[in-house]
Amino acid sequence: MKTGIVLEGGAIRTIFSSGVCDALLTGGIMTDYVIGVSAGIAYGVSYVSRQIRRNLDIMVNYVNDKRYMSMGNLLRRDNKAYFGLKFVYDTIPNELIPFDYDTYRAFPGEVEAAVTNLDTGKAEYLPVDGNDKSFTILQATCALPFLFPIFHIDGKPFMDGGAADAIPFDRAFEKGCDRLIVVLTRERDFRRQPEKLQPLIDRVYRKYPNFCDTMRRRADTYNEAREKLFQLEKEGRVLLFAPHNTQGFSRTERDVAKIQALWQDGYDEGMARLDEVRSFLAGQ
Repeated sequence: MKTGIVLEGGAIRTIFSSGVCDALLTGGIMTDYVIGVSAGIAYGVSYVSRQIRRNLDIMVNYVNDKRYMSMGNLLRRDNKAYFGLKFVYDTIPNELIPFDYDTYRAFPGEVEAAVTNLDTGKAEYLPVDGNDKSFTILQATCALPFLFPIFHIDGKPFMDGGAADAIPFDRAFEKGCDRLIVVLTRERDFRRQPEKLQPLIDRVYRKYPNFCDTMRRRADTYNEAREKLFQLEKEGRVLLFAPHNTQGFSRTERDVAKIQALWQDGYDEGMARLDEVRSFLAGQ
């Protein structure tokens, strides 16, 4: 039986997912396949490298560091992103809070990140290469409109995977997974509303009409995906985790106490359900 984990994005809210993943690691649980979107997979690689609390340590130490995120980063010609790309994807993993590349590369399964192709407006799924110490794929999947530049990989323009496929569970099933853990970053009753900045998206990304259409349909696509997910849960094919309360928690949250509390919510839920997870993944 092939098992997988799907990690929704959500910028700093994804620290909830890190709590769940850290609990799974504490319980010795590793799936065969890992896929995520945006911060979901950017944080998720530390699950594969088996580094408990690594993401929380990064947040506690650097979330209020202007090198991590600030408007100054967005205005820098050599960065053009709200997050400091070199600092986040190079300095931190290669110097400050080292990423365990050896353990990551030893993972026998697959790790994929969802990205959105601006030309087609559709999702593509790219392997996260453990030999790329700049984490180019992770930068691309995290590339939120307006806050990141467009990333060109193999001649294709990519941005935030959450635009086209925010919760890529269908991809996981396509890759042969029989049972899936899916970690959401919003409450179960959350419903996405239409994009308020759509007129600006249409103007800024007018060279990419298919991408603009994808963004226009994003709320409906997302809400429909969640309904399908809840049905799969009822059928016993998916085991869901979702935060209890993210009200007042910003995508770019800087309050360390709030960040620690949301991580703890995920960790406590994961620890409380370890036996349930083991039985589920075993097909029982």
